[in-house]
Parts: sequence; C-alpha cells; structure tokens
Amino acid sequence: MTSRLALTSLAFTLAPLAAMAEIPTDHPLATLPRTDAEIARIARAVAPPTDFTVPEPFEANPGGGATVRARETSDAFSLPSGNISFEDELDFKLGNGLFRKLWVSSPSSTRASDGLGPVYNARSCQRCHLKDGRGHTPEGPEDSNVSMFLRLSVPSNAEPSKIETYLTGIGDTTPRTRPDPVYGGQLQDFAVPGHAAEGQMRVTYTDQPVTLGDGEVVTLRAPSYSIADAAYGTPSPDIQISARVTPQMIGLGLLEAIPAEDILALADPEDADGDGISGKAQVVWSVEYDRPMLGRFGWKAGNPSVLEQAASAFAGDIGISNPLFPNASGDCTARQDACVAGPHGDDDARGTEIDAEGLDLVTFYSRNLGVPARRDIDDRQVLRGKEVFYSSGCATCHQPKFVTARLKDQPEQSFQLIWPHTDMLLHDMGEGLADNRPELRATGREWRTAPLWGIGLTRQVSGHEAYLHDGRARTLLEAILWHGGEAETARETVIGLDKPDRDALIRYLESL
Repeated sequence: MTSRLALTSLAFTLAPLAAMAEIPTDHPLATLPRTDAEIARIARAVAPPTDFTVPEPFEANPGGGATVRARETSDAFSLPSGNISFEDELDFKLGNGLFRKLWVSSPSSTRASDGLGPVYNARSCQRCHLKDGRGHTPEGPEDSNVSMFLRLSVPSNAEPSKIETYLTGIGDTTPRTRPDPVYGGQLQDFAVPGHAAEGQMRVTYTDQPVTLGDGEVVTLRAPSYSIADAAYGTPSPDIQISARVTPQMIGLGLLEAIPAEDILALADPEDADGDGISGKAQVVWSVEYDRPMLGRFGWKAGNPSVLEQAASAFAGDIGISNPLFPNASGDCTARQDACVAGPHGDDDARGTEIDAEGLDLVTFYSRNLGVPARRDIDDRQVLRGKEVFYSSGCATCHQPKFVTARLKDQPEQSFQLIWPHTDMLLHDMGEGLADNRPELRATGREWRTAPLWGIGLTRQVSGHEAYLHDGRARTLLEAILWHGGEAETARETVIGLDKPDRDALIRYLESL
C-alpha cells in the first residue's frame, strides 16, 4: 500500500477507494475541479523531502499566500490573511468586533447584545480564545480566568439520530452517547443573575515521572476531573467527563479548504499497510446542509465547517441562539425549568440572539486569521530537528503539507500550498490520553491530529504553555511524552534520542 507520507496522484483523484466509498466527500465550500496538470503539480509539491540540509521551497510560508508576518507581540495570531483584499478587511474587523463583544442578560436596553445564557461558560468568544490563542488550565480553585470546560455525556440506547443511523449503515460500532439529561452537553460554570451556575470544574494532578534514554527525568501531570457544587442535582453515576481547553484559531479557513478526498486518501482504519497507524475519518451531521459530512473541527473533529463550529460555540459556550442552533436557552436541559423559561434576547428584529449576518461576519473573521511565517527555517539545528521529526514517525500523523481546493468565492484560501502538520484524522492516542467518552466515530481513546502551525508562538501569544486537549502538558516535550497508542513507537523513539537530537526536535517544533 502507498505510504501515508509518499503522497502521489492517487491521493488527489476521486477514484473510489474502498475506505473512501463509505465516507461522504461533500465539501462545505464551493470548489472547482482540478485539472490533470494540477494533480501532477500537487503530487510533486506535497511529496516528503529527501534533503534535510536546506529548507524546502515555500516552507517559510505555512499558510501559502495567506501567511502573515511573524510579529514579536501577543497579536501574532490576530492578523487577517496576508492576501485579503482591502475591502474585505472591513468585514474582518467587523467580525473581530463581534468576536470580542460582551453579551449581556435579557432583558436589556442594549437589545443587540442581550441573550446571554442563562447558563454559560463565557460572555464572549474572545474571553476563551484570548488573543486568538490557546486556553489554559486553572491555577487554583479560585482562578476564574480559565478557558476550558467539561464536555458531558452518558451512554445511550435511545432511538438513533440521523447521524447514528448513517454510521451504523457504514459499519461503525462506536458506543453511542447522549448529553447528560440534567447538565446537557457541557458544564456551564456561570449564570446570569437569578439563575444558578450548573457547577464548577475541579481538577487534581498526580505526578507521573518519565525517564529518558540519557537518564533525564521529565515529570508529567496526570489530571483527574470532577464536578463540584452541582446545582441541579447529583450528576448521573455513569456520566462521561472530558476536559477541553480552547485551541488556537489560526488557519481555520485553510483547513476547511483541504479537499475531503485528500484527507480520506490518508485514512487507513484497518491498518492495511501494517505500519501501526490506523487513522480514520470522523463523520458528522451537518446542520447547515442536513446531510453527513467529513468532520474537521474540534478535538474530536465534531464539526464539518468553520460556520458550524462558530454557531455551536455561540450556542453551547455563551448561550446565544443563532440560525443553525435557534434554541434561545442554549444548553439548558428540560430538567432546568427556570433556565428554559427565563427571559431571552430573540424577541426583536434579529429573530435569533445573533442573526445570520452577524454569524457570517464572525465566521469570516475566524476563517481569515492568518498563520504566521516560519522562523529560522535555515538554522542547522532546526533542519536537524526536521529530519528527526520525519525519522521518528511524527510526520506520519502530523502530515506536513496539503494543497487547498480551488474555491469559487474565497480567494484567500483558494489553491494554496499549506503546511498545517495534521492529517485531520482520528487516531488512538493510548490509555494515558483517553477520556473514555465516545463522540460519533471517535472512541474514548481517539483524537483528531492537532495542527502544529504556530505552536512555537504559544507562550508569546497566550502567556503560558498548555498543550493537548486538556492543557495538561506544560512543555512541548511533555506533550510528546503523553503520546501513546498509534504514536507509541514515535514516543519511544523520542525517549531514546540523545539530548542534541531531542533538543533539535523541540527547536524544529518551536520554529513552526
């Protein structure tokens, strides 16, 4: 079987591979077909390097033409696509204004800004995605400046939903879940006046030392999560809890523009080539199109597009109804009578608490947050680290390169050579990272490969380092050492590296 790294024109055709035939290839954006000449050019452009003594062509621009200058300030993730038009910059700034907007409870004299909650996790998008960067874990029980929350679910044998029926039809046997009947799909730790927050997230850590091949000891912190001050009754005894820290926002429009068939060409769910890597595609139900589509966004790829990711965050995180999720009470459940019956902000000309125009502007902003240019790509240590990245197997899942689709109405993302370092697929990451909470095709051990572009600017932008889905890793080396499952071999290779090569690997990641 063709290596996942040795991408050939096979990966860029619409030929119905057996694994691809079951997965929808519908794209959320309006695309144009590729010519045979383009397919050949793309295969050459995304082929893995053979010479690690010099940078590859265009490697300095991970976002293609949309790449932005790498600033040395905390605003490095907040610039518009480098190829955006002057006219569209206005829409970007308007979207930024709505992204930063503080929502208020109803009723309010500021009718265009009311509708918060009644229970919620944040009053604005920016509150969690501070500077468009990563969230962080609590630094103590009184720390309220936290940008993470708990996903909740319970096992379910209920009548299958449309997406569950579809997944069963393609042979998926992942256990099914439903939102918790009392606390919904996520724990809301704030509430508007007159209502009670659902509860508070509590996390404790246990030290877990790892000895590297040269004798250096790295101490990992293994988290344990619980719900304190539960205000609406005792949580279900079989509740499934998964902590989620907010991810960085850059490059979302470019990830959305990767053709589905290119992602599916990398999937090998049965590990047919025997390399120990069995990535599989997530499949979700698109609310916008009312059909199954490839999942792309979220820690388990639970949303198919930037629009639906934004809409679900408005509804779930802030309690703001919108055209895709029009429930004015947000994540309130039927067991929370006062929350459901509380005042809402959808009784004016907007129709929902944020209307279609506002949602589109936030989506445009999110889609066009530019990826910063690489730094030090010709540094000898960085180049050595890049070679280690490939030789240790990291590049097998953290797929370096794609070429985006030709798009009819999104020139910023159209036909760009990009370097996101992700295959966008689900992988078993081992028991250490398991949340034991299935999500559609993703089991309790599986996560979408996280993009790595911009990861070296995390501390500069966010003021801290908090990696992985729950922010448990405080350094890039800690993040690597948590990898297990399909990444176990790569992890053991890194453990066995001598210090110069290990330092070079980290230096390469910091250059991304």
